[in-house]
Amino acid sequence: MNKLHTIPAADGFRMPGEFEPHRGCIMIWTKRPGSWNYGAKKAREAFKRVAWAIAESEEVFMLAEPDVEENAREMLAGNPGHEIHVIRMESDDAWARDVAPTFVVNGEGAVRGIDWEFNAWGGTVDGLYAHWEKDDLVAEKVCGELGYDCYEAHPFVLEGGSIHSDGEGTLIVTEACLLSQGRNPQMSREQIEEQLKHWLGVRKIIWLPCGIYQDETNEHVDNVCAFVRPGEVVLAWTEDETDPQYAMSLADLKVLEQETDAKGRRFKVHKLPIPQKPVCLTREDVDGFVFEEGEDEREAGERMAASYVNFYISNGGI
Repeated sequence: MNKLHTIPAADGFRMPGEFEPHRGCIMIWTKRPGSWNYGAKKAREAFKRVAWAIAESEEVFMLAEPDVEENAREMLAGNPGHEIHVIRMESDDAWARDVAPTFVVNGEGAVRGIDWEFNAWGGTVDGLYAHWEKDDLVAEKVCGELGYDCYEAHPFVLEGGSIHSDGEGTLIVTEACLLSQGRNPQMSREQIEEQLKHWLGVRKIIWLPCGIYQDETNEHVDNVCAFVRPGEVVLAWTEDETDPQYAMSLADLKVLEQETDAKGRRFKVHKLPIPQKPVCLTREDVDGFVFEEGEDEREAGERMAASYVNFYISNGGI
């Protein structure tokens, strides 16, 4: 692996759409007791089912810390699809979309990774845990393990879940996240936009005002709006005008109805309902967590940022 200090757009690289054919998917085996309660037992069963489903149509690369590596190998063995590669690698939690590389491609089919700075969704301002050093190393390590050259984007702070590309020059983001004080407070909106264009090879950025209500990532776009193909998106929606999400999704819809993409197309918007009833933590849920000092703690009755937009598009399914 080579660490590159040039700019992807200048090198002819762009961020593809998630729906474009690709080699595989990166996941991280669950462990963190402040995120996955009761020893992550139910979480690991769920991750296994997801990994097996993805492996029906593409490779899966499962990162696992040394003390849970064998558990991952045992639980993931026997899937009927493509191979699931378990890779020993330290991390602070299991959010691969946010900490793994953002991959970019060129017209000849070459693939490279981008290593953003990661600070646990807000650093010392409103980050979700006090120590994120291992997470911040994941992107470069993944590129090394998989044999991809890697662009050095530090100190620009960004998570993969905060950007969504149509693969044809358009990027959607949320103002709530990218303009938050815990990421790149020294930069203006225009400067952030310029950085995104340079790193991702996009020409136009659609700034949605909001994400999902109570989303502790400062409202990542991947939870509220996503491309399903160029010119076409799904938007998290509710018809309940008393739900806080209604005003937030309506504000996003108004932007999408007024905007065009990089090729001048109007957006076709599919409204994807959020769960009819708010998903809230119970006392039993909360009693199963173990939080470390400096970590954002859960409370019984807390409403979660539940949405069906936060999906993954594999080569053969959703």
